[in-house]
Amino acid sequence: MSSVPAPDGAAPAYDDAEKGTLEVHSRQIAPAPPTEYKDEKKDNSMLVSTKEVVPATKAAAKPAAKKKKVSKWILWKLWFNTYRKLFTFVFTFNIVGIVLATSGHFPYALQWTGAMALGNLNFAILMRNELFGRILYLIVNTCFAKWAPLWWRLGCTSVLQHLGGIHSGCALSGVCWLIVKVVNNFRHHAANHDSILIIGTITNIAVIISAISAFPWVRNTHHNVFERHHRFVGWLGLILTWVFTILGDSYNLETRRWDLSGKHILRQQDFWFAMGMTTFIIIPWLCVREVPVDIELPSPKVAIVRFKRGMQQGLLGRISRTSIMEYHAFGIISEGTHAKYHYMICGVQGDFTRSLVNDPPRTLWTRELKFAGVSNTSTLYKRGVRICTGTGIGAALATCLQSPNWYLIWIGSDQEKTFGPTISGLIHRHIGPERLMLWDSKLRGGRPDTMKILKEAYYSWGAEVVFITSNYIGNSEITQGCKEAGIPAFGTLWDFVMSATPLLQCAQDISHGYLDAPRRGARAS
Repeated sequence: MSSVPAPDGAAPAYDDAEKGTLEVHSRQIAPAPPTEYKDEKKDNSMLVSTKEVVPATKAAAKPAAKKKKVSKWILWKLWFNTYRKLFTFVFTFNIVGIVLATSGHFPYALQWTGAMALGNLNFAILMRNELFGRILYLIVNTCFAKWAPLWWRLGCTSVLQHLGGIHSGCALSGVCWLIVKVVNNFRHHAANHDSILIIGTITNIAVIISAISAFPWVRNTHHNVFERHHRFVGWLGLILTWVFTILGDSYNLETRRWDLSGKHILRQQDFWFAMGMTTFIIIPWLCVREVPVDIELPSPKVAIVRFKRGMQQGLLGRISRTSIMEYHAFGIISEGTHAKYHYMICGVQGDFTRSLVNDPPRTLWTRELKFAGVSNTSTLYKRGVRICTGTGIGAALATCLQSPNWYLIWIGSDQEKTFGPTISGLIHRHIGPERLMLWDSKLRGGRPDTMKILKEAYYSWGAEVVFITSNYIGNSEITQGCKEAGIPAFGTLWDFVMSATPLLQCAQDISHGYLDAPRRGARAS
């Protein structure tokens, strides 16, 4: 469960197209001859063919045999991941502190309850700050690339991917501490000024609304409700927090008078925590710009958005038609920081992505400060496999373009026609056939035995890790298969699945149902 009271602090809820997990199927069209692309970087006008790269066996795909039931122990280990471990630790630690404080065994916390609340909220926002995340990834990638023990590098990747567990744990804990603060004020209402009691109550309501709007089932079923309430009510909560903090720190409970000099306020912990919260929230918005874009429409189901300047691999960007509302995140494709352009693949699913096809804009709003995804830690590993389906290529491709040590497996339907010459050209100019497998399910008559081809690539390539970007069904199948095979793997985060359902029942439903479910890009529920 992810609970985020901090304004705009939570990772936004992405639909399948935004997560890079939508699988796009184009209409039946007679096969066209292979297209050839001119390599613009070379003067010899070398032509690179986009004929499909195939595995050693070219036999048509056969219906997959019924796979064995996944053990509940495997499902439990996948469910109780690093995110939930971090959340459990942080939240339990704070609940113990609250119990000790309210029972009279932790007088410091009871005296400085406001600082305990804002300290947690401050840290929650920090965990979702793009600049802090980029610095954290940079430190880890610089200090531990290649040489550190594999278990340590895997641990670093897991913690970085699941920082949201700390974010959610601190956010929910901050709400609890704030409730304790307000309740404690009312217990001593005779000594407190009425304005402090009123503002404290309103602040609590605003923060609780912001927190509830960030619950997974709200984020992913009512995204607009999440965004409007979490962001704008969260901002209101921040303003009220400032008022509540200044009023509380200015009022002397012993003399029952206001100290308006300001010196006392500057010496309080909660003042500086509120300052930190404000700073961490403002930084990403200072980087918002309206930038020109070119949109390529290779098919009615996909928009390829081109931006100026190159990017390092493993980044994601947020884009919107307006400066404040409806920001959507997509993986970034780029040949490197030296390149002229970077791209986003937007699979058509929701209103925003559909509008990119029906009414292509000339400009989009974006945060120039991009945030790092799990692929950014690919530099930690000597070799790896990047497997993706459908529009998941948007989050996966840059890693394989910029590093010769990564093997790409892309499973999709008629990829060249659906995604167009730009994406196909990037793949075939930079990724040799020795580290590339394109599986066209339309041409081959169905999806492959995913674990079979993944294992073959993993062992033949000498990989240390597997990164996965797929829809919920594909992600479950691959992560469970890798866990059983002892292959280190990191998949797409689906934190809203199973969050409100008994674990064992869900485990049984998944183990019995996911293998036979249609393999489409629709979001699982």
